[in-house]
Amino acid sequence: MHRSIIRPEIQDFKPYSPGLSIEEIKERYNLPTVIKMASNENPLGTSPLVQRVIKKQAGFSFRYPRPGSPELTKAIAQRYNLPQQDIVLGNGSDEIIDLLIRVTAHPDKDNIIICQPSFSIYRMQARLCGVELRKVPLNNDFSFPWSDLLKSSDEQTKLVFVTNPDNPSGHAAHVQDILAFASQLPQNCLLVLDEAYMEFADPQDEFSPLPQWSKTENIVCLRTFSKMYGLAGLRLGYGLMPPWLSEALLKVKLPFSVNILAEQAGIASLEDKEFSQLVFETIKHERTYLKKELARLNCTTFPSQANFLMFRPPIPAKQVFERLLAQGIIIRPLDSYGLSDFIRVSIGNENENRVFIKAMESIIC
Repeated sequence: MHRSIIRPEIQDFKPYSPGLSIEEIKERYNLPTVIKMASNENPLGTSPLVQRVIKKQAGFSFRYPRPGSPELTKAIAQRYNLPQQDIVLGNGSDEIIDLLIRVTAHPDKDNIIICQPSFSIYRMQARLCGVELRKVPLNNDFSFPWSDLLKSSDEQTKLVFVTNPDNPSGHAAHVQDILAFASQLPQNCLLVLDEAYMEFADPQDEFSPLPQWSKTENIVCLRTFSKMYGLAGLRLGYGLMPPWLSEALLKVKLPFSVNILAEQAGIASLEDKEFSQLVFETIKHERTYLKKELARLNCTTFPSQANFLMFRPPIPAKQVFERLLAQGIIIRPLDSYGLSDFIRVSIGNENENRVFIKAMESIIC
């Protein structure tokens, strides 16, 4: 068997590049402890209630989950006062992104539009599906280039992806701008709002169209349980979309992609409102602290409505990244986003953030 059997676009395919792991850095630098502030994970971990539910449900792991995860779908619908038929659950929101492209865009005919830079999964899945990808640069202040996005669209544009709040900048667009943009898109084009970080925005209603969901016709919203709810390791996300589209996705979605523990953990996460509020307040407080301290260290920081900050240090970003690693602190360099002068740091807990700032002082001062 020869490798020529592999599709040409796969042979030079660039896979997703995840952040460095704690174990990897422990081994590399022979460190007893490592702080990870690179992957926008929940600094408070997983809710104690969720942990108890997972332990309780573990004995049922031999069973297949119910198709469509109806209990969790119902819980999400009740949380946001939305029709249950508008919700599609997935193995992370990544699965929904992949399904949207596969279901709506014809290979070698249609196109999708993304901002540049943006989440690499959009680019990867478009290429895998043989769909033309059009990249539109963000504005200099990392706000969204609405008019340029419109100019890049045509009758063959099926999807426009916008991450709101944006990754890696943290910028969030106001809902009025989003709705105005959606209303001007070509007739058969959908605006896909990736709201992975929306639960950290303050207030959410100013940035998300969910409170006005009944008025939207061509918008898809993606949400995840990985960030606010601390379930990154269980892989759970969902999409909110018109019922005719959710019906199409459910026809082709792989069966049982949402496992039984993830579904029960998701239900418990929505129930534990006290923990979610604590996470929100922690992120908001610590985000303010980090922004103030980084500015004190002559770093240029950018406004963020997410659980991370993007900043430009006064010395080369690569040097900062490598020296932090040597001290056991993992942050995210942004070379893969084409932003080699910038760094993204996840908001940690109180102790992690102060250790990070102390390390930054030793590097910059």
